[in-house]
Amino acid sequence: MLQRTARITSKGQVTIPAEVRRLLGVRPKDKVAFIVDKNQVRLAPAQSIVARTAGMLKSSQPPLSPEEEKVAAEEAMADEVEKRS
Repeated sequence: MLQRTARITSKGQVTIPAEVRRLLGVRPKDKVAFIVDKNQVRLAPAQSIVARTAGMLKSSQPPLSPEEEKVAAEEAMADEVEKRS
């Protein structure tokens, strides 16, 4: 286990040691996430919402064309209205 220390400035800032930045693969302007679990905090590279959710809605069916999507949405809305009536 790697352990490094750093001082907290009067503004509450900390410099992440170079060795830790290299291990995390973060560079200037990157964002990091602080994950708090009980009395411990983990530091990890922050991922965008796109990166975190990519592939969540995979389907075995081929994608619909925009026109097919429109027709499917209209049919779904009509079915919903019919159910409520």
